[in-house]
Amino acid sequence: MTHKIQKVVVKIGTSSLVLPNGKINLRTIDQLSFTLATLNNQGYQLILVSSGAIGVGLASLGLKERPAAIEEQQALASIGQAALMRIYSQRFLDYQTHVAQLLLTRDVLAYPVSRQHTLNTITTLLKQNVIPIVNENDPVSVDELDHHTTFSDNDELSSQVAVAIDADRLIVLSDIDALYDKDPHKFSDAKIINRVPILTPEIKSAASGSSTRFGTGGMVTKLRAAATMMKAGKQMILCNGRDPKILFDIFDGQTIGTCFGK
Repeated sequence: MTHKIQKVVVKIGTSSLVLPNGKINLRTIDQLSFTLATLNNQGYQLILVSSGAIGVGLASLGLKERPAAIEEQQALASIGQAALMRIYSQRFLDYQTHVAQLLLTRDVLAYPVSRQHTLNTITTLLKQNVIPIVNENDPVSVDELDHHTTFSDNDELSSQVAVAIDADRLIVLSDIDALYDKDPHKFSDAKIINRVPILTPEIKSAASGSSTRFGTGGMVTKLRAAATMMKAGKQMILCNGRDPKILFDIFDGQTIGTCFGK
């Protein structure tokens, strides 16, 4: 981009927030809070789109498997969202930064009035140096008949929010390092693709689904998010969220992960 990066949406997935054993990854949450608070102090406007409500709900109740019933998933999301925001609030306050919660459904961004109210809220929070933390409103989201309120996952949500607020860039922190030219789990010679100026049919066909029992996203949804950003003339960076301090390197202009867009 030719202009200075100022407003950035950072999305972190469930796999980065919940350990393989189902426990909450407090180290990652702490590092993410420290990093975003530091960047916020440097004058960047940041919006965090955080998954993890159901995963944290499972951890809170000591459960190992995600239930199949929708109402049980929604109940877990309700429990987990409160616990997740409590952790975020505590960690960010340790770094003298305030956060706010926004729970969205597709309808909120689809209808002009509610969309504008949401954007006004986010804009006001950013002016006050408060970091909005956005998640889908899972306990009330439904996808029935002609009434569609759910996003496919938070990859889609993050790109929709980024475009709506005219963010310069979307950074997706995932459990993978980048987009590869082939599946790195199957091919030892797989190479990272550092830049994707356009999404070719070959790239789309190589994508696969979610690899964890806690999350819903995968490379397919990340490519959809990238397509949304690129259509709006913006960039998306996909990188590993294991150590969120990697954001410092990205903001310093280093080549990290895969950059989608020109």
